Amino acid sequence: MPTDRSALAIILAAGEGTRMKSDRPKALHEVAGRSMLANVLTSAVAAGVNRVAVIVGPGRDDVGAEARRCIPDVQIFVQNERRGTAHAVLAARAALAEACDDLLVLFADTPLVTPPTIEALRAALAEGAAVAVLGFEASNPFGYGRLLRDAAGGLIAIREEKDASDDERIVTLCNGGLMAIDGAHALRLLEKIDNKNANGEFYLTDVVELARADGRKTTVVIADETEVLGVNDRIQLAQAEAIAQLRLRRAAMARGATMIAPETVFLSADTEIGCDVVIEPHVVMGRGVKIADGAVIHAFSHLEGASVGKGASVGPFARLRPGAALAENAKVGNFVEIKNANVAQGAKVNHLTYIGDADIGANANIGAGTITCNYDGFLKYRTTIGDNAFIGSNSSLVAPVTIGQGAYIGSGSVITKDVAPDALAVGRGRQMEKAGWAATFRATQAAKKAKNR
Repeated sequence: MPTDRSALAIILAAGEGTRMKSDRPKALHEVAGRSMLANVLTSAVAAGVNRVAVIVGPGRDDVGAEARRCIPDVQIFVQNERRGTAHAVLAARAALAEACDDLLVLFADTPLVTPPTIEALRAALAEGAAVAVLGFEASNPFGYGRLLRDAAGGLIAIREEKDASDDERIVTLCNGGLMAIDGAHALRLLEKIDNKNANGEFYLTDVVELARADGRKTTVVIADETEVLGVNDRIQLAQAEAIAQLRLRRAAMARGATMIAPETVFLSADTEIGCDVVIEPHVVMGRGVKIADGAVIHAFSHLEGASVGKGASVGPFARLRPGAALAENAKVGNFVEIKNANVAQGAKVNHLTYIGDADIGANANIGAGTITCNYDGFLKYRTTIGDNAFIGSNSSLVAPVTIGQGAYIGSGSVITKDVAPDALAVGRGRQMEKAGWAATFRATQAAKKAKNR
């Protein structure tokens, strides 16, 4: 793909998605932890697109905001009336008026398109095509526009289902929707499209016949059917999620990660997994997770917005929330929750513990049942635990508080003041003992029970 060609991508994202049965616009429903719109935008940028315009529906500032979150300098245009795909593209007339070599028309509800496929569409233009249409061999072509080709394989036309003849409906090569148009002629061709069809709409697909009428080359780029899956309802959303997860798992394993039961592991599009990482069954990765080489994520753990250092161990049944950062060889065990906290090299938080808004020093040991009490109902406070400190089981550390290096906290303590390095701190009620009390209590209670029968 030549790198000196400029490209404008117009993303059609005006669909409300009524079949989704949702107050959320269709483009903002998520696949692999990010919106469908974000998936398409990411692929477009990865394919070398240097300008992006997004077409949104009236009042859909939320869709525009998501586009700007992904690409700050994106252009947003509103399609006030729904009169077909060509009409939607022309909503971005101002962007089309600026010169570009390649115009790409993509759809926010086709979230599985990959950068290589977009690059292939661009390459077809670089090789002289005026229009390149993404096609696929449909297992069931009903409802799709058919791609009609001549004997040499050139694209003659795209015929919508309602407008197709019986012979044309037999064709299984179908329109995937995505299209690339020579930027030098795109606006002129789009403006020539009329609405003389069964639906009375302005079809983008008519650009093929218009280009051929000009004597220009039109062609088809073939993609796998799964890549052009359009999402119109929750069932198709689940299908897209399954395909995306399969891709992500395979990519992680190809880079050197081991998944014991990959079909039970769920990743996000931005999950980063190093080599020699082992992921056991039933692990879920939310957004923003980074796992360094050699780490082990044990079964039934949930991670989001967290980083796991080289050789670290997580779980089983652990939860790492946003801001959790485990250094090399740190260990977070079963039924432990970490939030907005740093666990330094070699530190151990083995079981039944909540650590939030804290910094745990290297080789510190946090006993079972320990919690950092970091919130007073109004503000969050931080706990600092020094290197090599030992926190006894069932301790409560009431922030803001600092436990010095090498300090010991006696089991069952409630610590409200800073503890000096190498000191022992015990904060609990003094134990007392009453000889024979239990026997007397049992006898008294038994007598009361007998009397009440």
